Amino acid sequence: MPDNFWKKLKNTSRPILALAPMAGFTNSAFRQVCKQYGADVLYSEMVSAIALFYNQSLKNNETLKLLKFNRAKEKYYVVQLFGANPEHLAVATRIITQQIKPAGIDLNFGCPVLKVTRQGAGSGLMQNLKNSRAALEAVIANTHLPVSIKLRAQAGQVTALEFLKNIQDLPIAAVMIHGRTLKQGFVGAPDWLILKQARQYFSGIILANGGINNLTLAQQVLKESQADGLGLARGVLGRPWLFREIKKNRIIDLKPAAVFKIVLAHAALSQKLMGQGGLIELRKHLAWYMLGLPEAAKLRAQLVRINTFGEIKKILK
Repeated sequence: MPDNFWKKLKNTSRPILALAPMAGFTNSAFRQVCKQYGADVLYSEMVSAIALFYNQSLKNNETLKLLKFNRAKEKYYVVQLFGANPEHLAVATRIITQQIKPAGIDLNFGCPVLKVTRQGAGSGLMQNLKNSRAALEAVIANTHLPVSIKLRAQAGQVTALEFLKNIQDLPIAAVMIHGRTLKQGFVGAPDWLILKQARQYFSGIILANGGINNLTLAQQVLKESQADGLGLARGVLGRPWLFREIKKNRIIDLKPAAVFKIVLAHAALSQKLMGQGGLIELRKHLAWYMLGLPEAAKLRAQLVRINTFGEIKKILK
């Protein structure tokens, strides 16, 4: 049975820093870039349990292809599942455990996207205490890997505290709590006090998540929430060195030339792993990298249309 890497990190890495899951962003190339800058834990993009349940073929399974990772360069890789049907989740968990062999599995209870919540998954599942417990039990029963979860401060009438109280007897290794409610979505002031209060129901690793995009805010959140670490999402888009800033506890002020060097390394890795499709997918990352730089609007307008690595080099030159 593999070690519970969360316990190991609690003893060796404070604060624990995770690249939180983001659809369309946290692919292998970006995960490797973030690992280079100090991310301790790397989450996959959200994976549909339904997709794996209805396509269990190992040969032509596009979902499994997307979940592949570099074991040497993506240490502590966690696959995040979403779904609402315990049977679907059980099958998906077994497939991931046996075929992908990540460091851990995470179940999403926090996604606010309508097409997810309509399925009763994500924040929709968080609102149903009975079904959410059954779903979590299905995941735990079908893997030997440490299981973690991602919540919101509140979804519907259910708070993170009520949710954790309902599952406090289950062997959950870590919980990432987004400080905003489902109703807030991605705007408004997060509630960091609820993470501190969560200690009464959960003794494992607690990560704070939601709107953390600079060192000062990271320090404030860690102090107010008393969390073991942070789950960084949009705050590291175009700024993967934020992980290093938090680890080193100092601002890293990069000149445009230094940013461009990171961009080209990211682009080269994307092309190596995914071919031209990787560069097309990279376009949205390129737009984030330009944020705050001189002539950012002009650069973004060109970079969102690139098709080759040579075009990126030419624009940045």
